[in-house]
Amino acid sequence: MSANDTRVLVIEDEPPIRRFLRASLNANGYDVIEADTAQGGMREAATQQPDLVVLDLGLPDHDGLEVIRRVREWSSVPIIVLSARGQEADKVAALDAGADDYLTKPFGVGELLARLRVSLRHGNRRGDATENPEFVVRNLRVDFVRRLVFLDDQELRLTPIEYRLISTLIKHAGKVVSHQQLLKEVWGPHATKQTQYLRVYMGHLRHKIEADPARPQILLTEAGVGYRLAAE
Repeated sequence: MSANDTRVLVIEDEPPIRRFLRASLNANGYDVIEADTAQGGMREAATQQPDLVVLDLGLPDHDGLEVIRRVREWSSVPIIVLSARGQEADKVAALDAGADDYLTKPFGVGELLARLRVSLRHGNRRGDATENPEFVVRNLRVDFVRRLVFLDDQELRLTPIEYRLISTLIKHAGKVVSHQQLLKEVWGPHATKQTQYLRVYMGHLRHKIEADPARPQILLTEAGVGYRLAAE
């Protein structure tokens, strides 16, 4: 992914910093979306599907940590915190909530751009990383270009988390994926102990995909370890 293909969401309430970020990122080929509140930022993250988020913690309506937690419920988009809070505890809290990186104000443009490039590389590796635009197993077909899932050629209505879950399993098709790995890739590094999330959403997926959810043929359980998507 080149800078020209990359959409960055900036969630920052201070107009001068927003203008500075917009000018700096635009000058380096990035497409910039802006929000000045937590609610506005979460709305833009959901509707615009940015490739990366630059987030200030000190927002007027909600703390930026809440934004990270809420976004991590359905997306693993890379999040870089850009904050005046420079204490170690603040950095640990943001990273534990699911942020990918933390940069303290004041900051240099060169360092910010370098952090963006690193986060985008990591994000690309954990995204819908299949080299094929389509995956087919039995009567299930996933179109990665249009982000659509079909069963017997009928489109399934999946939630963003369900789509992330099925695409992550497809990325490792035929291999056992541990509970912790799935939680980390789908919900973010803060959620590796939230196994109830996984059970609930895997149950939802099986009811949508399997002819008999109690005897799955595609989304297989490896007892005590994790799940495996049938490769054929």
